[in-house]
Amino acid sequence: MADAPPPPAPEYRRLEGLQEYEQAIDLVIRQARRNLRIFSYNLRNEGYNSLARFEALQNFLLMSRANRLVIILHDTDYLTRECPRMMNLLRQFSHAIAIYQTNDEARSISDPFIIADDDHYLHRFHYEHPRAALALNDKAGALELIRRFNDMAETAEPAAAPTTLGL
Repeated sequence: MADAPPPPAPEYRRLEGLQEYEQAIDLVIRQARRNLRIFSYNLRNEGYNSLARFEALQNFLLMSRANRLVIILHDTDYLTRECPRMMNLLRQFSHAIAIYQTNDEARSISDPFIIADDDHYLHRFHYEHPRAALALNDKAGALELIRRFNDMAETAEPAAAPTTLGL
C-alpha cells in the first residue's frame, strides 16, 4: 500500500491594503470544501455585496448540500439593510447558513477572521485597519481561531433571518 503524500507546507502572506484584503477573502472562500466561518464587525467595506463574492459563496454552497457557512457579526444592520445579495443567499441556502450577533461581552473582540475548513484562514488584526495575515495549510493556526470562533458562537444570538418575518 502506497504512503499518502505529505500534507502541503503552510504558506503565509502579510497583507497591508484593503484591496489585498478583499482578494484574500476571495482566495480563502475558494479554498473551502466543507465549511466557512466568518467573524467580522459588520461586513462593511469587505466586498460582501459584490456579485463576485455572491457567486463565490453560492458556488461553495452548491458544491455539497453538507457545506456550511456560519457568520458572526457585532452589528447586523449593514447586512440586513445594505447587502441584498447576502440576504438572497441566506434565503436560497437557509439550511446551510447561520448568522449570529455577538453579545455585549464579546463586542470588545476587534480582530475579524475567516476560516475555510480547518486549514486556511485570513486574520485581520483590527477591523479599523487593513493589515492582515493570510495562511494556507496551517491547521494549528486555524484551530486556534476555530476555538475563538466557537467560544463566540456559544454566547451569540441568532440574528439575520431569511425572511423579514423571521420565518
